[in-house]
Amino acid sequence: MLYIVGTPIGNLDDMSIRQAKTLSQAEIILAEDTRSTSFLIEKIKEKFNYSINPNQKIISYYKEKEFEKLPEILEWLEDGRNIALSSEAGMPLISDPGFLLISTCVKRNIPFTVIPGPSAVTTAVVYSGFNPKQYMFLGFLPKKESELIKLIGKIKEVKKLFPDSIFVAFDSPMRINESLKLLQEHYIEGQVVVARELTKKFEEITREKIKELEEREYKGEITLVLK
Repeated sequence: MLYIVGTPIGNLDDMSIRQAKTLSQAEIILAEDTRSTSFLIEKIKEKFNYSINPNQKIISYYKEKEFEKLPEILEWLEDGRNIALSSEAGMPLISDPGFLLISTCVKRNIPFTVIPGPSAVTTAVVYSGFNPKQYMFLGFLPKKESELIKLIGKIKEVKKLFPDSIFVAFDSPMRINESLKLLQEHYIEGQVVVARELTKKFEEITREKIKELEEREYKGEITLVLK
């Protein structure tokens, strides 16, 4: 059986019993980052006092490995192996590896189970203070200026059809200031909340005008909420 396991987005106390049991019992863990997954397994042993499958293997499974690893993983599943897919943080597939595997499983009628967990998307939406009745997740904002400007134009078109919609996106601390600059220029009437390092020690939620947000310095994981 294949288990898609969400993991804490920062605070290890958010680990659920179901997540811990699934990861501790898995024969194979497909890990976006083997170091962080190994650390998580050690914390499961400490926090839950679970014994770890003695034959467990943690295998590197990041974006560039998805196609290469697919045939072997499918063979394991057909052989009845107990496999868990986990991201470095959050839910696999959501701006993380896993879509190729899941789409292939759906086509081949290979069963899988989703073990849910914390989400930076919904956490940021609630923190924003905006009405969450309609929201759209955009994934990571485009790196290229021209593509981001196009996306902003599409957001404005959606707002015409659904005025109450809000939008959630991830961004890099290396690009966030440039992204905010373009939002300031092309999303003039919009409002933006920057959620940084969600659930971690230095968690920060910043609600200011876009111009003021643009002038700040950012570090760590960043989630934007646009209104």
